[in-house]
Order: sequence, then C-alpha cells, then structure tokens
Amino acid sequence: MKKNILLIFTTVLFLSIFLYFKTTPNNKPQPLTNQNISYYKKENTNRYNLYQNKNKHLKKEDIITYVNIGIDKPPYTNTKKAKFLNTTYILVNKYNYLDKNYIPKNLDTINRNFSLPNKKLVHEAKIAFEQMAQEAKRNNLNIRAISTYRTYSYQKELYDNYVKNSSIEEADKYSARAGYSEHQTGLVVDCDNKINYYENFEKTPEFKWMQQNAHKYGFILRYPKNKEYITGYNYESWHYRYVGSIIATYIQKNNITFEEYYVKFIDN
Repeated sequence: MKKNILLIFTTVLFLSIFLYFKTTPNNKPQPLTNQNISYYKKENTNRYNLYQNKNKHLKKEDIITYVNIGIDKPPYTNTKKAKFLNTTYILVNKYNYLDKNYIPKNLDTINRNFSLPNKKLVHEAKIAFEQMAQEAKRNNLNIRAISTYRTYSYQKELYDNYVKNSSIEEADKYSARAGYSEHQTGLVVDCDNKINYYENFEKTPEFKWMQQNAHKYGFILRYPKNKEYITGYNYESWHYRYVGSIIATYIQKNNITFEEYYVKFIDN
C-alpha cells in the first residue's frame, strides 16, 4: 500500500514539473534566425542576438533594422565607405563616409532668386528645389537655400570650429565630421525664409508648407523630431535631403527615416 502511494506521489510530482516547464513562458529571447525578412543579413546574426538581449522590448523587425543601420555600435565606429555614389539614394551618416576627394557629378548653381549666392546642388536636386521654391512663392512664401554642397575641407573647418567652441560630444550632436556629412553629396539644402533665423524655421509658414509639400518634389526632412536615436543628430527643421519623389513620398507616408528606408529597400 505504501509503495503504491509513493509511486502515485512520484508520478504526480513528475507530471507537475513537466507541465510547469512546458507551459511556463521562456523569458529568454529566441535567437533571430528568421530569414523571411528580406533585409535580414546572415552575417549580422550575432549582432542581432546581442542587440536583442539588450533591447528585449523591440520587435524582431526593429532589431534587424537598427543593427543593419549600425546603431548597435557607437557612432563613427564600424564605419564603411558609402555605396551608390552619384545616385539620389546614397546614404552618408555616422557609419557611412565619403573620401576626402569625392565631388558629386553634375553640380549646378541654384537660381539666385531662391538662394544665397553660389550655392550648388546636383542638377536633379537643383531643378526640384527651384520648382518647389517657385511653387511656394506662388503661395506668397519664401524658401531660400542658405547652405548646400560642401567640400570635405570646408566641413572639416566647420566641425573643428564647433569642437573648439564647445566639445566633441556637443559638436557631434549637430554637426558631421568631415567625410560623414550629407552636404558633401550635393543633395542637401538648409533653408530659411529670408526673414527668420534658420534655426527658427519650424515656426514659419514656410516650414508648415514644406511639411505638406516637400515630398512631392523629392525632399525629406532629414533629421526629424524624436528620431535622434536613429539619425544620430538633433532635430533640424531646416535640413532637407533630396531622394526623389517616390522615396520621399514613401518616407512621408510611413513616418520613417531615410536610414530605415535605405536598409529595408536599397541595401538589402
């Protein structure tokens, strides 16, 4: 009788332990090995898993996106040369750089009616900017280019002055190091409205108009608010990047950054 009771007790205990481990959720994230996501990169598997362990609240898709962008590493580390030179979808940021001798092809001077003197963009971007500024003018608005293409040496001088006046940590929040500036691509324009200081562009009717219309001409707000952890830069209401109307419209509609679009649809 005692043996039977002991056998029953042991059996029940075993079944209880088995059912506990079978039904209790495993809090440890499962390794990211799903390659059904088109922008999954097998060579990044270890980085995906390390980043997931530190950011368990993120979706699998976000883990893959952020690692592919490079933000699992500190800025200006694990860098590589920018791909797709002389295209409208080149990506230059704190992980993708241009050589000091890189000069984009087909630079063209912007019409003086819409720009400070001698400001240049790649021809396609220049035409689009002038069309956008002309349409804004029909709405009694002034959109003016105040900073466009910059050489490597000019960007170095600019950044070094920022560091001298503050610190590397502060300068890195709002200025790119030489070779890592989008301005060197000839696809970027900083704007004002001829009246307000450019850093106050967000408070102007021109900014509101561009929020609704810039994408139609192929421009995106490059460093949006609350996206600093992706772009690596403070929010800049005056800084616009030409990517073409198709890409710009998608980014506008889906409220994503160019980095996110790039790793999902271009560099995959």
